[in-house]
Amino acid sequence: MKIMSSKASLAAAALLAAAWLASPVLAQTQTPSTPAQSAAQPAPVGPAPAVTAPAVPAPTAATVSTTAKPDSKPDAAAGVAPAMKELSPWVMFMSADVIVKAVMIGLAFASLVTWTVLIAKSIELSVASTKLRSALKKIAESRSLAEAQMALGAKEGILPSFLAAALREARMSAGLSSDSGIKERAASSFSEIVRAEARRIRIGMGVLATIGSTSPFVGLFGTVWGIMNSFIGISKSQTTNLAVVAPGIAEALLATAIGLVAAIPAVIIYNHFSRVTKSYLELVSRASGAAGRLLSRDLDRSHGSVHSRAAE
Repeated sequence: MKIMSSKASLAAAALLAAAWLASPVLAQTQTPSTPAQSAAQPAPVGPAPAVTAPAVPAPTAATVSTTAKPDSKPDAAAGVAPAMKELSPWVMFMSADVIVKAVMIGLAFASLVTWTVLIAKSIELSVASTKLRSALKKIAESRSLAEAQMALGAKEGILPSFLAAALREARMSAGLSSDSGIKERAASSFSEIVRAEARRIRIGMGVLATIGSTSPFVGLFGTVWGIMNSFIGISKSQTTNLAVVAPGIAEALLATAIGLVAAIPAVIIYNHFSRVTKSYLELVSRASGAAGRLLSRDLDRSHGSVHSRAAE
């Protein structure tokens, strides 16, 4: 009897322990109850019912594929920076500040003046050189100033001016015995004509020199002004995104580019005309020498005839 009672007590103790261990699991699975209900319903004493876990559906192939292989390519629109606007020269000019626009327009006008001077001076120097060479050929066989004038006719030019000055000086110095004085005065008149022709033929070259020396600095001024405006825009937008910074800086640098486009051809054209003008002035010097020689022959011839008449 003692053995059976001890076994019964052990079984009861085991049931109580199982019920005490199962009570937290039941509290988690069951819906919470109010304190009044929990107080009114004491915990049952006895073997705890078996707790079954909720059935979890087995993952299908579709769910495995969607969970195991997520879309590795994010939305392109979310990761791409906003597109920059088209940076063509015309768009940059239209988007530039008023001061930068004025600089660009001035430099474009200076470039237009440069090419206009190139065309005009090329035609002028070519025509003047051709006419002077032709005139020198015509008077190459002339023996006096009168013959040279007849050979040239009533044409206008630098050589007819030399001949007219020599004849005028010879006429005004008639009756004077000093030939050296006549030649000196004629040479002075020739020098004035040469200087006047040099001034005339160099018209426009000063404009080229000015454009070539100042255009880079004018373009740099436009660039500095544009970059200042760009930095002001950056400070206002509080961003250093390339799409915000690049257009303003590109517009500013366009002014420097136009300045170089205006300056480089102006310098090259100025150097070209310096060489061509020097060659033309050498032809003018040859024409002055030819007129001086004809005057000297006329003076010698007139003195020879006077001496012959005196001998008779």
